[in-house]
Amino acid sequence: MDDPIRHPLAHARVLRGWSQGDLVAHLDRAARRHGLLSGADKAAVSRWENWRKTPNLDSQLLIAEAFGVQASEMEAYGWPYWLPGRDEPLPLGSGYTVQALHDAQRASMDRRSFMTYSAISLAGLAAQWATIEPERLTSPFGGKQVDTELVDWLEDTSTKLTALPTEQRQHTIRLMDAHLATVTELIGDGRYSENTGRRLHLLAASLATTCGWHRFDHGQHWAAGKLWGAALQSAHAAGDRDHGAGVLSDFAYQSNWLGEPKVSVDQLGYALSGIEHPAARSLLFLRRARAHAALGDRSACYRDLSEAESALAVEAVDPAPSWCAWMSPADLAVDSGQCLLDLGRTDEAHARIAEGMTLLPRSRDKTRGIFLTYQAKGYLQANDVEQALAVSSESLDLATRIGAPRCVALVRGLAPAFKPYHQVDGVPELLERLK
Repeated sequence: MDDPIRHPLAHARVLRGWSQGDLVAHLDRAARRHGLLSGADKAAVSRWENWRKTPNLDSQLLIAEAFGVQASEMEAYGWPYWLPGRDEPLPLGSGYTVQALHDAQRASMDRRSFMTYSAISLAGLAAQWATIEPERLTSPFGGKQVDTELVDWLEDTSTKLTALPTEQRQHTIRLMDAHLATVTELIGDGRYSENTGRRLHLLAASLATTCGWHRFDHGQHWAAGKLWGAALQSAHAAGDRDHGAGVLSDFAYQSNWLGEPKVSVDQLGYALSGIEHPAARSLLFLRRARAHAALGDRSACYRDLSEAESALAVEAVDPAPSWCAWMSPADLAVDSGQCLLDLGRTDEAHARIAEGMTLLPRSRDKTRGIFLTYQAKGYLQANDVEQALAVSSESLDLATRIGAPRCVALVRGLAPAFKPYHQVDGVPELLERLK
């Protein structure tokens, strides 16, 4: 695979077949048309494309003219997301489900590492989910009859694959991708009853969600978003509001992870409007509390933490949806502690995170790795470097063993906080490992 394209400006150039020098020439011509000098050179373009500098408004206007982009587009999306090559999610509706599934499977080969859905796109998708009723499921006329025993096998095998221990699941993604491709083919080309169609769409939603989390864990955020978009399409077509709310929650988690907590808050507001199970509501409130904490909104954070705790204490008659069946007091405790860390309540945060760590079952190693990093961050904030070093090393060892790049990235994020303690035994070795 070619090297990834890490900036929208580089992608816009690739679409035109331009080098950096070609872009400079186009900017010079655009400037001369207005009796100006562009002031741009290849070094400036390189800084823009490596996220080191943002072009000023005059330069952006010249770039827009070079690419034929209207000023209204610049105002609507902001730099650099108004550039050509932006992609939008398909509208919800049964006519788009198969296309969304195919697009999602192709997204893993997309070179645009910078790409995620915009806040505007996610808001529109969530609003559609909240207001549009699903259509009746139909199958292609004259397609080959889908064997229900095959559907049984696909459901059973997919359940077994997702239930494997974390350390083993790192080796199953190709099997999950193959299952999703098979289900997509059956939906698009097969002939089936409405009940079988619903089973196929629910299976597609589950597989696309799981495959999306694998891409998210590996930093492939564009592919993760495309897969979750396909999962939302499939869940909507099947009329499964619970799973749809879970997918919106996944988008919200990704947004918060990528430093856009306001988008996360908005997505979770839509998701909470369509879900009733107490475990699901607890998870959604907890994730929204994390986003409020990142925004520094103390009262909203505490309110959602209280709601999350109250919901988790409710004894439900029905089992929790599969996407949140793992939600537990351990998750509530650790994520509450992370909220308190973000809000500067360090001592209380330490206690909550430690409480959650003792409650977490050993089978959830990936979650343990993430929680260990939260714990290390708390120790660093308290200047307890030795404890932070021990916990960070444990997290890094665990993440390496189970194949969890997202956990490794979290530990790497602690490197700047460790650098002032370079003279402490063990810190230079950890920093060297993190390179």
